[in-house]
Amino acid sequence: MGNEMLSLLNGDVLEEDVELSLAELSSACRLPAEQLLEMVEYGLIEPLGGQPGRWRFSGVSVQRVRCAQRLRRDLGVNLAGAALAVELLEEIERLRARLRRVGLE
Repeated sequence: MGNEMLSLLNGDVLEEDVELSLAELSSACRLPAEQLLEMVEYGLIEPLGGQPGRWRFSGVSVQRVRCAQRLRRDLGVNLAGAALAVELLEEIERLRARLRRVGLE
């Protein structure tokens, strides 16, 4: 098992430029591939590459899946709601970063 996978299994955050296969993402998130495919359908995670057998996922996908799983587990949100919530949380973070850059936060 590579250092990236060990890092994932230990709960470390990955850089955006790290790429994982569907099997590696499944292992890192401790979810069956079928659930990840459903998350792709809802737009929660976006694969790189044309065919499912060649898909690669960025390190951000791990964060998005874990966040969605927490929302589903802790708040009982369905997958569509979790996908929307993750998008909104990321937008809030982008806006906060922008405010920090201009010195308003």
